[in-house]
Amino acid sequence: MSLSKDFTMDAALYARVSTFDQQPENQLEELRRYATARGWTVKEYIDHGVSGAKTTRPALDAMMADAKRRRFDVLVCWRLDRLGRNLKHLVTMLDEVQALGIAFVSLHEGIDATTPAGRLQLHILAAIAEFERGRIQERVMAGLARARAQGVRLGRPKGQVPTARLAGVAHMPLAEAATALDVSLATIKRWRKAQKFLAIVA
Repeated sequence: MSLSKDFTMDAALYARVSTFDQQPENQLEELRRYATARGWTVKEYIDHGVSGAKTTRPALDAMMADAKRRRFDVLVCWRLDRLGRNLKHLVTMLDEVQALGIAFVSLHEGIDATTPAGRLQLHILAAIAEFERGRIQERVMAGLARARAQGVRLGRPKGQVPTARLAGVAHMPLAEAATALDVSLATIKRWRKAQKFLAIVA
């Protein structure tokens, strides 16, 4: 990894620990050392006690807001899983960062998107994420087709007409009955219609 000095660069250092009893200092020491070697000025964004699976985190959100205002030139993290464990979210975020003209560095993976080789690595990550999204979609569609072939009815199941509950509000106007049963007006109409039908065919 090149450590040539870029004195005009402002860097965002992102660190994250999953529990409050963990400390991010090990990550930050390496990040600071790297930024110093590159001659970058830094601002730190640290999330304490937040899972990497969460796509919304206080420090991460603040950092992305600053990215949109172009308050830094390069984003540096200790390892990719510190930035995010959801590959789709991670790739989307890095795409957004690059679209803003901000470079990206991950120390442990050796990714340095200030170089052509590092940008190629990010493109490969994006291709892997797209491939995985396609596989998931294929599995979902195959599962739906198999369920239909087996006669399984898909979609939201309709609830049974609650005869006992309807009896208690039979004297009420539709709006009052809906409020009393804590359901929508459309639901109470459907239930009463079904109840009338059942009475006819009984």
